[in-house]
Amino acid sequence: MKTNYKIIVCYDGTRYNGWQKQGNTEETIQGKLENVIGRMTGEITEVTGAGRTDAGVHALGQTANFFAEPDRTAEEIREYLNEYLPEDIAVRSVSEVSPRFHSRYCTSGKIYRYAAAKEKSENLFRRRYMWQYYEFCRDRGRSAKLSVSAMRSASECLIGTHDFRSFCGDRHRKKPTVRTVRRIDIEEDESTVVMTFEGDGFLPYMVRIMAGTLIETGSGMRDPGDLKKILEGKDRSLAGMTAPACGLTLAEVLYENDGSVFLKEPL
Repeated sequence: MKTNYKIIVCYDGTRYNGWQKQGNTEETIQGKLENVIGRMTGEITEVTGAGRTDAGVHALGQTANFFAEPDRTAEEIREYLNEYLPEDIAVRSVSEVSPRFHSRYCTSGKIYRYAAAKEKSENLFRRRYMWQYYEFCRDRGRSAKLSVSAMRSASECLIGTHDFRSFCGDRHRKKPTVRTVRRIDIEEDESTVVMTFEGDGFLPYMVRIMAGTLIETGSGMRDPGDLKKILEGKDRSLAGMTAPACGLTLAEVLYENDGSVFLKEPL
């Protein structure tokens, strides 16, 4: 009987066309994982991810699962995957879980972080993981100064259970667009603003649209009270820009009781 393995993956999404495997490209995270796991198991193996991150989006804690014969220990599997995966994809952990565990359907929530640079940072290694907002403003003759207090005030309108159709990138979506945002934390230092979004789930491009709209509010283009009107309007054209993918990172996928309910039962 095959064992269900849960893996936690981190990746630099810069050169990839997103998580989901596609027929017209080999540059996807799911595709790279399935190729290496198939090489390890000797058979075609499907890897299911907790979320389908878009092209250019990064992850520190993407969760996925797959079924395979228990021919290796969890640590041996982790070592094998990290030996043969590209250098910008790494498996942080592997664990045996119940056959009932499904990385996407069993989630209780996700945490995303969006980072934007207000000015050039001395830490060049962070550059590819944040939106260079100051360059965006410079090219348009605008100030990159942001009012974090205005952004925090506006974000309060988004917390709770709402119809987020105005923040959905799929304008023709037929499925429900009601989601619950549990918290939005906004922090800054001298050069960077970081927004943390936690919710039960997010619509296509929802976090990037919320981030773009909050940044527009911080720049003075919008009033904090506009966010309530945008929600009520249920129209994508009312919300702000879709912030670039490079600034977005899937930080963590949440499960009830830390996922322990799905751990494989001892014999």
